[in-house]
Amino acid sequence: MSTSSHVRNTGDTVAAWAARTVVGVPTLLPTPRSPDDLRTSPLTQAVATHCPYCALQCSMTLTPSASTAVVEAGVGGLCSKGWSSAALLDSPRRLTSPLVRDGRHGRLREAGWDEALDVAAAGFRWARQQAGPDAVGVFGGGGLTNEKAYLLGKFARVALRTSQIDYNGRFCMSSAAAGAMRTFGLDRGLPFPLADIGDAGCVLLVGSNLAETMPPVMQHLSRQRESGGALIVVDPRRTPTAAAATLHLQVQPGTDLALANGLLFLALELGHVDEDYIEARTTGWPDVRRAVSASWPAQVELTTGVSEPDLREAVRMLAATDRAVILTARGAEQHAHGVDTVSSFLNLALALGLAGRPGSGWGCLTGQGNGQGGREHGQKADQLPGYRKLDDPAARAHVAAVWGIDPTDLPAPGRSAYELLDALGEDGGPSALLLMGSNPVVSAPRARHVQARLAALDCLVVADVVLSETAVMADVVLPVAQWAEEDGTTTDLQGRVLLRRRALDPPAGVRTDLHVLAGLANRLDVPTGFPSEPEAVFDELRRASAGGAADYAGISYDRLAAGEKLHWPCPYEGHPGTPRLFLDRFATPNGRANFVAVHPPEQVEPVDAEFPLLLTTGRVAAHYQSGAQTRRIDVLTDAAPTAFVELHPFLAERLEVADGERVRVSTRRGEAFLRTRLTDTIRPDTVFVPFHWAGRQRANSLTSDALDPVSKMPSFKLCAARIDRVAEAVR
Repeated sequence: MSTSSHVRNTGDTVAAWAARTVVGVPTLLPTPRSPDDLRTSPLTQAVATHCPYCALQCSMTLTPSASTAVVEAGVGGLCSKGWSSAALLDSPRRLTSPLVRDGRHGRLREAGWDEALDVAAAGFRWARQQAGPDAVGVFGGGGLTNEKAYLLGKFARVALRTSQIDYNGRFCMSSAAAGAMRTFGLDRGLPFPLADIGDAGCVLLVGSNLAETMPPVMQHLSRQRESGGALIVVDPRRTPTAAAATLHLQVQPGTDLALANGLLFLALELGHVDEDYIEARTTGWPDVRRAVSASWPAQVELTTGVSEPDLREAVRMLAATDRAVILTARGAEQHAHGVDTVSSFLNLALALGLAGRPGSGWGCLTGQGNGQGGREHGQKADQLPGYRKLDDPAARAHVAAVWGIDPTDLPAPGRSAYELLDALGEDGGPSALLLMGSNPVVSAPRARHVQARLAALDCLVVADVVLSETAVMADVVLPVAQWAEEDGTTTDLQGRVLLRRRALDPPAGVRTDLHVLAGLANRLDVPTGFPSEPEAVFDELRRASAGGAADYAGISYDRLAAGEKLHWPCPYEGHPGTPRLFLDRFATPNGRANFVAVHPPEQVEPVDAEFPLLLTTGRVAAHYQSGAQTRRIDVLTDAAPTAFVELHPFLAERLEVADGERVRVSTRRGEAFLRTRLTDTIRPDTVFVPFHWAGRQRANSLTSDALDPVSKMPSFKLCAARIDRVAEAVR
């Protein structure tokens, strides 16, 4: 094959691509359709399913309406995103036809499915012919169902034979997963039921604003408070969650590890360490005890900004109950030392004797809709289904047998997510990419650089629901079905496997991701092994995961449809599942949890005269992830139409900027133009920007690509920044 007219030249620039499109809309698409034009089969009866957004996966019912569907909440209620989730099903803003780019500098035009898949497959074949299997990369998403995540990993390793696959969950859960693995020997976000939070005498919540990111969880915290429990929130901002706390520890961003070591120092000093538990169930305690011996309260106060009396009060609250829970989330984890930070809180949980006891423990609040299942079944560069390791000969043999291939045909582990994006179009890196369920032009750190790397590809194929900021750069765009238009399973933050049911068919011209993978595999001369029916894929996943850490072998569609609440591991039919882990032993070879000695790190990017402020990022209640879906739902964009920069009035006075003024926020990587929002709920040395917007409001134009050495998590939550007033013309 010679280079196709549909394949992009590596010399093209981001600016050139921007010139080819009207913002967010292909220039040659017909007039946007009305909802009546989209649907081929209306919803005729109520269907019980689950919300498509965060890892709570709240239950809901879709019922018929005059146009598409009305959402009814299940037990526990829904947030604004869940209530409005059906709005995109028949939105004229969604894609309903494949798009193919004409020529090197051409525009996207509508095409048939055969042509689009032929062009995509031809691009992948050409890349492989030029530079071997690793010339094609695959980038997945934590919102893909278990079936999609599984089949995408199989597609990469069997149809493409590439090692170059990873997913955006690397930007979400990887540090917590790595910390849990080295302490417990197993990663499951919550090793206990979510409802335990409501029964806890004390909850220590680190780096999470649940009131805005997972509002239904607040019912558990409200019940906990009403029962006399204490809530401690660690956050640089006094968020709505922190405002509801018994005690708010307003740390300087990036100092959570120092805080945890300081709390453990005080637990030792005050005699709250459970020596019997440590002796019976752990290993490595002497090293940790020595490591925290220098974490004097006065030094911790200086480092974190949290007063010594508040440190002591936090320890008192944790020790005053026999049912305490420590929860970490992205605020503590999305750092270049995120794994060590997680380990510091795990050390605290072990020292207090919490882990593996009913009603107590450490857990992580998984973010993405299938953030748990998405990291279990093969999307990560180093993993095979069932949480097996790709470099384990026994794991390779088991999965290869299920797939009907020789274990030697499986590739070695590849690059992690950011490393993969950074290598696109470079010598030795992929020149073609298949992307499903992600929008890295908005969501990746150092996003301008990532956008340039995507533009350097010879062939970019994107499967998406809408024309996202990444899809608009593609050579081939494949319109795929949404959550209510297909069956599939997800795994929520507590390890429970849930069945999403199809409520209605996709619009004419739209196919499922499974159909896309089957069609591409067939064109790459792998005509079998890629079923397009979700239940068939899940049954194969069960076999591939059997005997692994995340064992789904005993979970079936029939059992889930019958209403059984099944948490993995569930190794055989009839097994009740495992809602509570570690009650008898941990998943380490000796059954003991491992203390891991960690020390506060040097700041990766210290402030200086040029960049004197600390920048952190996060979410707002109305939007989700890169905003590709929620920014296309009117009720949500009305609630939160634009990004902003949040800063303290003292800082605003020093900078001579007013509330609502448009300013330039700059870092060593880029700039964003944002309206100010003055509030005394943030530290005077810190500014906050939400990350859901694109273009000149893109927070990830600013963020750092410094990576944790273990998890390869980027440092989203901390970098040095400055704020400048801008000329009136720029405003």
